[in-house]
Amino acid sequence: MNVKSLFDLSGKVALVTGGSRGLGLQMAEALGEAGARVALTARKQVALDQAVAHLGGKGIEALAVPADLSQIATIPAVVEQVVSRFGPIDVLVNNAGTTWGAPAEEYPAHGWRKVMGLNIDALFFLSQEVGRRCMIPRRSGKIVNIASVAGLSGNPPEMTTIAYNTSKGAAVNLTRALAAEWGRYGINVNAICPGFFPSKMSQGLLDRIEASVVARTPLGRLGGEHDLKGVVLFLASEASRHVTGQYLAVDGGASIS
Repeated sequence: MNVKSLFDLSGKVALVTGGSRGLGLQMAEALGEAGARVALTARKQVALDQAVAHLGGKGIEALAVPADLSQIATIPAVVEQVVSRFGPIDVLVNNAGTTWGAPAEEYPAHGWRKVMGLNIDALFFLSQEVGRRCMIPRRSGKIVNIASVAGLSGNPPEMTTIAYNTSKGAAVNLTRALAAEWGRYGINVNAICPGFFPSKMSQGLLDRIEASVVARTPLGRLGGEHDLKGVVLFLASEASRHVTGQYLAVDGGASIS
């Protein structure tokens, strides 16, 4: 198998959660450019339709599946829609996430539950549904969990996002545990830990701390609109066939400085 074929996703089906904008859409674009048919989930139909149109303009076949994945009961129907249109799912990118900011001593229970519900509960139960319906029977599959460098350490003083950090740390270890359990089925489970990328979710925080983030980042910049493409394609393709249970920080080196 030559190098180009290792990264070829022609004939594959990918599901990207939180895929209507930002990092999710960037990764969906990468998978589609490599040949996959791409299903996107998010809560808002209008944003999904715009994303599908954007991908279609690049010659990528895409499907919009509106859903609130924090409502676990919706998950089987999401998978059913993708399978009915495209066939079994080969690649699952668990990107959907949320955050909530408050000092730990004042953190509200409903904020904690919101973050954990989408960032961990939905991630696991969607992986479970896709795994047992599509991947385990075929002894093949790629699951890519989007964690965060925030799950690898504590907070700098200006950040009060304990539930987000906790959920992303849990996502890293869930990745390890699921990889260990599902390796016997030929399923690779890995995680990407992005650093700061400009996005709707991060913009309010970056308005306050961008200069300090860039200053302590060895590469001297934030993540950009193409910086997750190669990583997600590697983890979604045969190029990573002997890699599982791992996480890769994509943060310009900030987590080592």
